[in-house]
Amino acid sequence: MTAAGAGTAAAGVAALSGHRPELLVLRALKLGDLLVAVPALKGLRRAFPEHRLLYAAQGWLAEALDLVGGYELLPTHGLDQPLAKEPGAVDVAVNLHGGGPESRARIDALKAKRTIAHAGPKHEGPPWRDDLHERERWVRLLEWHGIAADPADVGIARPQEAGPAPGAAVLHVGAAYGSRLWPAGRFAEVASVLAAAGHRVVFTGGSAEAARAVEVCRLAGLPAEAVLAGRLGLAAFAAAVAEASVVVSADTGAAHLASAYGTPSVVLFGPARPEIWGPPPGPHVVLTRPELRRGDAFAADPDPALLGVQVSDVLAALRGLSVL
Repeated sequence: MTAAGAGTAAAGVAALSGHRPELLVLRALKLGDLLVAVPALKGLRRAFPEHRLLYAAQGWLAEALDLVGGYELLPTHGLDQPLAKEPGAVDVAVNLHGGGPESRARIDALKAKRTIAHAGPKHEGPPWRDDLHERERWVRLLEWHGIAADPADVGIARPQEAGPAPGAAVLHVGAAYGSRLWPAGRFAEVASVLAAAGHRVVFTGGSAEAARAVEVCRLAGLPAEAVLAGRLGLAAFAAAVAEASVVVSADTGAAHLASAYGTPSVVLFGPARPEIWGPPPGPHVVLTRPELRRGDAFAADPDPALLGVQVSDVLAALRGLSVL
C-alpha cells in the first residue's frame, strides 16, 4: 500500500468512529515561506483527503492560508512556544519548518502516529540539502515519504474582493529587514518613469513600512493616494498583486504573490540566493549582483548584492517584460 493509501485507510477507520484524523504542518514563518510551500501543501491535501488539515503559523497569515485552500490555521508564534495540541492528538505531523533541533522538538512533542520530516535522530527521511530551492526541498521530502507533489504547482486562489488598483504597477518598497531595502530614491526613479509612461503606480507595504512608502511617493512626485502601504489587509494586498500590470519588489511576500498569480515581476535579491528563493519560470526577472553578496539576512543595511542593482537594470527588465 502506498503512503497516501495508508493515510486514506486510517482516515476511513477514524471516520467510522465519527472523528476526523488530524494532519498538522509546522511552518511558523512568514508569507513568502507559506507561498513557496504551496506545492507541498497541495500534495498533502491530495494525499490525505479525509484528514482535517492544520497549518501551524502566525495568526496574521490566516487570509493568505485561505487562498491556499483546505487548511485551518493553528496560531503559533514560532518555535519558542509548544504547539497547541495535546500529545497523541495528531495523526500525521509534517515538518516543513526546517531541519534543526528546535522544529524537530516541536514535532516530536506531538507524538503523532506518523511523522514526515527530514532524516534525524528519531525519524527516517531524506538528508537535508542546503542547495535545493525551497519549493523543491519540500516536494523532495514528500516524495521520499511516498507522496506526490509538483514544485511548479504554485498557484493560489484570487481573493473574492476586488483589488484597490486594478492594472496598476505595484512597487513594494518595504522588507522585513534592512538587508533587503533597495534605496528609496531608486524606487522613486523607477516610479517616475512608470508614471511618465502612463502607468498608474501604487506603493505597498505593511504598516511598519508606510513611512518609507510615503517617502518614495514624495520623491517620485506622485499623489499621496498612491500610497497603499499600511492600508490593506492581507487579502486586499493579494488582490492588488493579482490584478497588477507588474510588481517591482525585493525578495519578499509581494514577489512570491506575483509568482503565485503569474503577475509579471522584477525581483531584487540581496542577501538571499535566487537559486534557493527565486520565482518559478514565468514572466519574472531576477536582478542581483551575486559576486557582491554578503549574505547577512538580518543586517540593518542593504546587502551589497542589492545595492549593485541600478535603476537602469530595473528599467531594462521592465522593457523586457513589455511594461515600458
